[in-house]
Amino acid sequence: MDLRAHDRRGGAGAGEARVLTPDERDVPTGAAALAKGLYLLDVIGEASAPPRFRDLQAATGLPKGTLARMLNTLLTFRLIRHEESDHTYRLGHRLFELAHRVWESFDLRGAGAPALDRLAEETRETAALCAIDNGEVLYIDQRSRGGPYGFRIEIGRRAPLHCTAGGKALLAFVQPHEQRALVDRLKLERFTETTITEEEALAADLALTRARGYAVSQEEHVAGVASVAAPIFDHTGRAVAAIGVFGPSSRLTRERLHTTGRDLMAAARQISGNVGATQMNISPAPRSARPVDSNVQCVLPWGAHLAEGPYWSAGEQRLYWVDILAPSVNRFDPATGNNEEVTLPRLVSAVLGRRGGGLVVLTQDGLEAFDFASGRLTALADPEADIPDNRFNDGKCDRQGRLWAGTMRLDASRASGSLYAIAPDLSWQRQESGLTVANGLDWSPDGRSFYFVDSAHGCIYAYDFDAKAGTLANRRIFTEVAGRPDGLAVDAEGFVWCAIWDGWCVHRYAPDGRLDREVWLPVPRPTSLAFGGPDLKTLFITTARIRLPSRVLAEAPFSGGLFTFPVDVPGLPAAEFGG
Repeated sequence: MDLRAHDRRGGAGAGEARVLTPDERDVPTGAAALAKGLYLLDVIGEASAPPRFRDLQAATGLPKGTLARMLNTLLTFRLIRHEESDHTYRLGHRLFELAHRVWESFDLRGAGAPALDRLAEETRETAALCAIDNGEVLYIDQRSRGGPYGFRIEIGRRAPLHCTAGGKALLAFVQPHEQRALVDRLKLERFTETTITEEEALAADLALTRARGYAVSQEEHVAGVASVAAPIFDHTGRAVAAIGVFGPSSRLTRERLHTTGRDLMAAARQISGNVGATQMNISPAPRSARPVDSNVQCVLPWGAHLAEGPYWSAGEQRLYWVDILAPSVNRFDPATGNNEEVTLPRLVSAVLGRRGGGLVVLTQDGLEAFDFASGRLTALADPEADIPDNRFNDGKCDRQGRLWAGTMRLDASRASGSLYAIAPDLSWQRQESGLTVANGLDWSPDGRSFYFVDSAHGCIYAYDFDAKAGTLANRRIFTEVAGRPDGLAVDAEGFVWCAIWDGWCVHRYAPDGRLDREVWLPVPRPTSLAFGGPDLKTLFITTARIRLPSRVLAEAPFSGGLFTFPVDVPGLPAAEFGG
């Protein structure tokens, strides 16, 4: 019987998990039927979206009758449930009940020991587990391979929350009311020149930690010592501990801290998986056997964490783009290859031109005017001022000067995002809600169709667009994507170009939704697109290296770079904000 592996492609910030078939496991004799049932349960649990019956048939290769009997058995034992509204299958509440019993006997040190041993051996530094206790970081286990010039941590030692990687990793992921209570108790004492001592700066750092999934401390607590840590979650999504790596800042450089941070996220998820929580693989899909398109060129090997929001300024003949997690706004000159970077005090996700001159940016505080020369930000509108766990993501302007932008939860863990239209007078309207990863958007050349991506759903949506009223209607699926769609841009013929996160490629879709072309890249995580150049026949492609483990970065070292690709059909001029 053909039991094919089920692949799940993650969205922005997620990855792909592969479920091993029974044939790939050492299944005891006489337990084949049980193994097939557990395999089916794994397939349902690892699916990026709740699967239907036909999806499970395609993923497993099981005959229709056999699959139906197995599903009915899992339903009987409440291990799965069937949603009548959309005919999908989901994990059942019985698993949640059993998980509670697992966590009643949870041994964090025992579950974390293998990961600590491995991390200490691989990094040759000190690896440690910590938790919050009485408003401080408490170190509960450690392994050290740092030698005489390392940094050792004694078990039972306490440290401040606001200036240690473990403390910030835990602070960032507690519930808002818990975080407020903990921050209110902090003295924000200064220990070194780089210690964060202002509450606003701490809040920005915690938001950054939440967005990238791990925390960094560069000599904030002890001079000469750097550290990085990732949270460990229980089965309810609560951060119960953190796992970190500590060592001399001369060895734990900024680049190494971020590379280690991605590995720590994988280790934290493995620990959670060992005791009942969902284990999530943060690796992308394997590289395709198809060769990289010979016309693809890396014009800026920048190594950005999460490059996004490209905007071509026709007047300046420059490409503006952001690194959400630096955070920074950049200006690239394709004629010289020069890139100028302005760092910002908070997350920034898109940069756009303004009809009266200058720029606007989307940040975690909403829409703000931005002066590139000085780096000054001026608040304009914040539709979600009362939702601190959300941030803006992608944004673009229509030809009437409205700015359309979507929001998402900082860690993309819930469908709490919305799509907004911000008018030139700074009034705004919510157009959609219940979004998980609001992403690429653009309009057809005639302005009658609006395209929009929620990456978590794996498809591009199309709407009827009323340009005069600035409203949407008749939402429908434009195309289903084999992967995770991210940023998009429409060319002069009405074809939709889309970056495929974790897909190593960019797609071009015909106006009827048919896949017209694939352009293969040397990096797994393209994020967004913009047409530029004097004739708008250069496709600029931003990419990311966020959460890529070191083995993938070794294969794709230009991840986080800016790429170009020549096209035959030009793009459309970028519209500007009218406010």
